[in-house]
Amino acid sequence: MTQTEQHQFQAETNKLLNIIIHSIYTNKEIFLRELVSNSSDALDKVRFEINRGVEVIEPDQDLEISLHVDSENKKLIIRDTGIGMSREDVVNNLGTIAKSGTEEFLKKVSEEKENPDNIIGQFGVGFYSVFMVADKVQIKTQSAYPGTAPVFWSSDGMGSFDIGEPEEQISRGTQIEVFINQENEEYLDAEKIKSIIKRHSNFISFPIYVEEEKVNTISALWKESKFNISTEQYNEFYKFLTYSSEDPFETIHISVDAPVQFNSILFIPEHGTGMFDPYNMEYGLDLYVNRILIQRKNQELIPQHLGFLEGVVDTEDLPLNLSRQAIQENALIRKINSTISKQVFGRLEKIAQNEPERYNKFWNEHGKILKLGYMDFENRDKFCELLRYNSSCFDDADGLTSLSEYVQRMKEGQKEIYFVSGQSRENIVSNPHLELFKDKGLEVLYLFEPVDEFVLQAIGSYQEYPLKSVEHVDPNDLEQFESSQEKKEELSEDEEKDLDKLLEKMKEILGDQVTEVRASKRLNQSPACLVSPDSGMSSQMQRIMQVVNKDNSVPKQIMEVNPNHPLSKNLLKVYNKNPEDEFIKTATTQLFESALLLAGYLSDPHSLVNRNFSLLENASKWYTQSREM
Repeated sequence: MTQTEQHQFQAETNKLLNIIIHSIYTNKEIFLRELVSNSSDALDKVRFEINRGVEVIEPDQDLEISLHVDSENKKLIIRDTGIGMSREDVVNNLGTIAKSGTEEFLKKVSEEKENPDNIIGQFGVGFYSVFMVADKVQIKTQSAYPGTAPVFWSSDGMGSFDIGEPEEQISRGTQIEVFINQENEEYLDAEKIKSIIKRHSNFISFPIYVEEEKVNTISALWKESKFNISTEQYNEFYKFLTYSSEDPFETIHISVDAPVQFNSILFIPEHGTGMFDPYNMEYGLDLYVNRILIQRKNQELIPQHLGFLEGVVDTEDLPLNLSRQAIQENALIRKINSTISKQVFGRLEKIAQNEPERYNKFWNEHGKILKLGYMDFENRDKFCELLRYNSSCFDDADGLTSLSEYVQRMKEGQKEIYFVSGQSRENIVSNPHLELFKDKGLEVLYLFEPVDEFVLQAIGSYQEYPLKSVEHVDPNDLEQFESSQEKKEELSEDEEKDLDKLLEKMKEILGDQVTEVRASKRLNQSPACLVSPDSGMSSQMQRIMQVVNKDNSVPKQIMEVNPNHPLSKNLLKVYNKNPEDEFIKTATTQLFESALLLAGYLSDPHSLVNRNFSLLENASKWYTQSREM
């Protein structure tokens, strides 16, 4: 009889077990994928130790995974000859889970809308899926390191586990005995076990035997000629690598001998992560040295703006025992990064040119990440060609244009590419700064994301056309373009003088809140707007920087008043009759705060709303009196 001690699972582990066993997983065969993957990881680890010269027990033992069905005792036995575990390893690996990993797993479970089985292996909780089909699980394991005792572990997944030493001596590695419960006896069928392994674990790089029959194909796919690999093989490898149920959007197979030797298979997923902030996502490619895994999700192999990529890189030019810091500092890795970037940009450029609708689909899924490449000077030209934006030439927010297409539509004599920033198309089309451009029939790019303006400022120009915010365009520079509206009757000399006096009065009322109040040449619909006194940051960019710097102050700007607006003309009449009329102050303040609201600077709208109610009350009184109601 094996002597054991009983321990309680960590609280977070109990919570996970309850969710995994009772709540979310409909595809129970996932448990086998996870156990085989764990065995593969254990084999990777022991092979790595052997290759770097570490002493291990039974170094000549074959590296393999074997499965056996014991129908009489209703057991499925999975055995590997991998790294094994010490007593401390068993307690740490099977009794506890890092709380941060638990919380992230639970968060994703609650947010996952479809196919939750795909996420079980992503947070180090895959082993516990065995309790979906098991009444009890027993583990016997022998660590590969000399001088460590074998360990026995057992649990029914109900809150505790037993740990001790097995009665018999066992060889290096881990043996898991899964006592299949009555509802899941289908997993005692050897043929079913074979089909599950072929479906989920076909690319494991170690032999997998079921009842002594080898069932997986051993192939480092990236080492083979791309001309000998079918689309189906690529797709299966992608699904194995990512736990996805979908085929990839695009596959890129790279084999390079100079300036650096490496092989790589890269995948662009059909969909973005959706679950994470794309600007803080974990990303990277699996790094192999001559088929031996060195590091998963190595971030030095690709820049952050290509973080949507999944895949592997294998090179023979790195030493096996390279440390994480050495990887980061290695010139070879930087060359691989540069080569991959060029290859991916080249492929995306080809898709954009030959399959524009398909490229737009890519952009909608991954464009947020790709935009971060605005500092990639090595690929600047290709990057510019890949940018897509909505613009005023479309009827809705779904339309996308490239900078090249924009230039082709530019009016004769147009010397700049115009853009405007806003939180949405609805927000942008109400921007008073667009009125002049609509009137002149000039196309404007619509920027919806905070990073967009950083991107265009970093680019600076495209095909020698400067990229310029509509807020910084001098209306005088657009006089050459014909207006679509009837020409407004110009003010007489006396009216000009009266208007100047009214504007001076408005400046006096607003005081230091503005630097100037002047007549506008850019407005033809709105009564007023705010204009930056210099051509630095746009109002959208200023708001972003204020959030970053936790600055709630309102930058001083110029208020422009539309002299042809009925409100301005009525104010002029009031001013000519009585320059000190209280209505001038009310209207001026209301115009200024309304302009602040449109520009996104009004933090407290109470005064504006209450003043508006008062004006409506007076207006309704005048209206009823004029109609004699």
